Amino acid sequence: MNQDTSKERATGPRPALADIARAVRSGAITAEAVVAESFRRIEALDGRLHAFCTLDEEGAMEAARALDRRIALGEPGGPLAGVPVAIKDLICTRGVRTTFGSRLYAHHVPDEDDVVVERLRRAGAIVVGKTNTSEFGYGAFGHNPVFATTRNPWNPALTPGGSSAGSAAAVAAGLVPLAIGSDGGGSVRAPAALCGIYGIKPSMGRVPAWPGCRDERYPGISSWESLEHIGPMTRSVADAALALSVMAGPSAKDRFSLPAEITDWTVPPAGSLRGVRLAFSADLGFAVVDPEVRAIAEAAARRLAAELGSGLAFGHPDIAPYGQAFEALVAMDTDREGLRRLADAQGVVLGGWLGSLLEREWSGDVFTRAIFERKRVVNATWRFMERYDFLLTPTVGCAAFELDVPGPSVIDGRAVDAGSAWLAFSALGNLTGLPAASVPVGLTADGRPVGLQVMGRHLDDRGVLAVSAAAEAWLGVGWPGVCCSGFWV
Repeated sequence: MNQDTSKERATGPRPALADIARAVRSGAITAEAVVAESFRRIEALDGRLHAFCTLDEEGAMEAARALDRRIALGEPGGPLAGVPVAIKDLICTRGVRTTFGSRLYAHHVPDEDDVVVERLRRAGAIVVGKTNTSEFGYGAFGHNPVFATTRNPWNPALTPGGSSAGSAAAVAAGLVPLAIGSDGGGSVRAPAALCGIYGIKPSMGRVPAWPGCRDERYPGISSWESLEHIGPMTRSVADAALALSVMAGPSAKDRFSLPAEITDWTVPPAGSLRGVRLAFSADLGFAVVDPEVRAIAEAAARRLAAELGSGLAFGHPDIAPYGQAFEALVAMDTDREGLRRLADAQGVVLGGWLGSLLEREWSGDVFTRAIFERKRVVNATWRFMERYDFLLTPTVGCAAFELDVPGPSVIDGRAVDAGSAWLAFSALGNLTGLPAASVPVGLTADGRPVGLQVMGRHLDDRGVLAVSAAAEAWLGVGWPGVCCSGFWV
């Protein structure tokens, strides 16, 4: 199924975004041609994968032609000139349907872009459509009551993970070179791992989020404001860094947004990492992990440490399972009253994890305990990270599994909570706000991708990119056989 990847293993995947933008700006190719190729691939492949839930071919082609006209007149095209980009269906797009994966908003068309979409358009990127997600993002999978289930390009019988399911599948299948996801507990990193692509959850506030879930015009929608991050999903670390250079920076619309203290988003060379302090944990002390995933992740961590000339310590922050606290924080960030009101008005029954959150009675004491538990986790983590520059773990506890379930019910022969056990590693980055990414580092014996999570210290997004690039160069995997040839493959 996989192509010969010897060159990619030696050098890492070829950056696509800069290549496309450079060619479009120079007139070597038109933005119209690039976007048309993206729609050709979508037509050829997405009928099976269901990565997209809404396409905007007319709007995208007109935006591409307008960009070509501006470039012909000598105007700058922007750092992402002509780059096709897919936007997760939880992120608002002006004039393009945004359903949040729910029947409650099945016909909703926003009149404003989210900040990140606004910035991408300004940089010359062309929005081709919206990608599938779980309902309101409550679940790390790609099914919802509105659209067909998203499938994994490596094996369409399996899930791509989620909740940025369509974004991961679209990039892995070569439908677009860039997709945007959101991550409240692993929703960028988990599908990146299962689909064999790169996904980074930047530091909390690095990429502002608005309007969408944080605007009063959308009753019932909750963004997990204290947990959620927006990040790029790409085939290379260099591509993600270029996307972040456009997406990051403060906005008065998001009270959590950070100053632009990072001005150079180019990936630092591996030589700059000599002697960094790396720690690896296969289970954080409590996670259940598939033995093959554990072995691949540990081998990748050992190889990375050896290539960087660093020692590899084995350890983790002194934390206990934090699932109950995390769930309470999600409930606290959920507009439960608004969702109940909307659902009752439309005669819609909300099920799954979201439905269970709405049915439960939550007390102020439960929320207070969750807040203090979060503080405990944050304190334990920063103390640990004083001794190490980066914490490496498996991204998730298993490889891709069957469709239309929240997760595997058995891992390593043990019965587990299907909705959360396989995600034990990812929520730590959301509770702490630390930057974290998933790098593809290997394949299981039956050809399913495995990701290594790289978590950095407070605000060290650039360091996470650097370690990710080193892992990509030495450990990267090939791409699924469904991919086509062209600019971004």
